[in-house]
Amino acid sequence: MRILMVCLGNICRSPLAHGVLAHIAATNELGWTVHSAGTGDWHVGQSPDRRAVAVAKKYGIDISRQRARHFISDFFDEYDRIFVMDRQNMKDVLRLAKREEDRDKVSLFLEEDIVPDPYYDEDMFEPVYKMIEKRCHDLIKTL
Repeated sequence: MRILMVCLGNICRSPLAHGVLAHIAATNELGWTVHSAGTGDWHVGQSPDRRAVAVAKKYGIDISRQRARHFISDFFDEYDRIFVMDRQNMKDVLRLAKREEDRDKVSLFLEEDIVPDPYYDEDMFEPVYKMIEKRCHDLIKTL
């Protein structure tokens, strides 16, 4: 299974989802490939936000070596599933889809809800981490 997590800048939500799911999949010896990307390109090459790194580290997950990438249409060919963190991410990703098969790979990470962006609210990193962790455990069971 090849999975891509997508948010706006690829420095907060999607790196957390990438790190948590990769960690859980590795712990369960699933052999999954998990990566992340952002719909915006202004953080390309940067490390995740220091607050995202800190909250992941608190729970034993190191995301510090990840680097932000910009979502490109080629990713539809590289990944089996693409999970987006909010509805704007969904629109931006679907805009790059070339065929229905591409569109079918894309879904909201939280199915019917969005993952709030903690970038402007320091206190949101922990709740966002918990949300992501819970969903990642669910994904392990359902995928």
